[in-house]
Amino acid sequence: MAREFVSAGYAMAQDGDTPDVFVLDSCTVTHVADRKARQALSRARRAFPNALIVATGCMAQRDAVEVDALDFVDLVVTNQQKRYLTQTVTDQLDVPLTPCADGALPIEALLGRSRVSLKIQEGCDQVCAYCIVPRVRGRESSVPDEMLVQQVARLVDEGAREVVLTGTQLGSYGFDLPDTDLATMLRRVLSETGIERLRVSSLQPAEITDDLLAVWSEADKGRLCPHFHMALQSGSDAILERMRRRYTGDEFVLAAERVRSAVPGATITGDAIAGFPGETENDHRSTLKVIKDVGFADLHVFPYSERPGTSAAHFNDHVDHPIRARRAAEIRELGARLSANFRQSVVGTVRPVLWENDSPTMGLTDTYLRVRRIEAPGLTDNDATSERLENVIERVKLTRVDGGVLIGEPV
Repeated sequence: MAREFVSAGYAMAQDGDTPDVFVLDSCTVTHVADRKARQALSRARRAFPNALIVATGCMAQRDAVEVDALDFVDLVVTNQQKRYLTQTVTDQLDVPLTPCADGALPIEALLGRSRVSLKIQEGCDQVCAYCIVPRVRGRESSVPDEMLVQQVARLVDEGAREVVLTGTQLGSYGFDLPDTDLATMLRRVLSETGIERLRVSSLQPAEITDDLLAVWSEADKGRLCPHFHMALQSGSDAILERMRRRYTGDEFVLAAERVRSAVPGATITGDAIAGFPGETENDHRSTLKVIKDVGFADLHVFPYSERPGTSAAHFNDHVDHPIRARRAAEIRELGARLSANFRQSVVGTVRPVLWENDSPTMGLTDTYLRVRRIEAPGLTDNDATSERLENVIERVKLTRVDGGVLIGEPV
């Protein structure tokens, strides 16, 4: 969206500027996401009373009438209408624009990010019982690999050091295209572009095939990040079946073992839902066991959230909210211990870190671990050095853990 606005002749507002337009691309995966979106829109109205406040994304798609009724929203653009967002805003403002000349856009189109997300696939055909995504994103479709190669090459020209490939069902990429799949597309992007780091955002156990894992071994100079995000959701086979997930707890553990065998040093992160309808204490304990067996490096935990329009919202055996909260807290506690243990286990190793900001200099390893930079003994980490390091990939020795952040020295 930023690219399209800048291409049309808009300029991105900088810190301290008063924008003419504020756009929120919303999420609706939980009721908390809805609340945060409404709060962000309300804050924008207070901060920029004369700006055009635009709500788009999945909350706008789920219930455009409800969002349009919010007194702090001027314009609602659904996901289907998003391709016309810039023109719709321009018509609303009634302003003349001078489009940018052809060629690479200014770095401001990256919104200050050195890590850029690139959608390779849209929609979901799986229709899990708890998930609103199929309703607001539609059926699965893949972006042609030729287009993805062009987009990644363009992002490299504009200064991106890492591209994160995103979508709802990445493992099914290419099912609707001739002669390609996720592994084939990854090989092509790596061979035909100069992107320094390529990251796959999420996969499911059945999608982690030997051919796909082989791409990580083939990637020269570690350009394909050894980080696998796998959404567990539950470790109970009964609950997984009720959720309409396509694996068992044992199959999830085996998939994690295959990853670690094929890609030594890889990190595995995941998601878990606590208190899904019908979940018993035994089901909860099964989830804790699978989480421990996998040894996640990080875990996002969500108490089950009813979403209107999903089949789970109609189940008649919902778990009481206090029980959901207690189980979520227990999963988070286990996840925090595993996370701390994993970070301690990598102390002393050397990893490439992409520095994303300075004061202090912070960044991410290829394995998705947050690192704060300190100079090696005898050197000074001055402002000039920090400025030079922003958006730079540097080899760093991980020396200790400070809270949830690793401390690293350049080598």
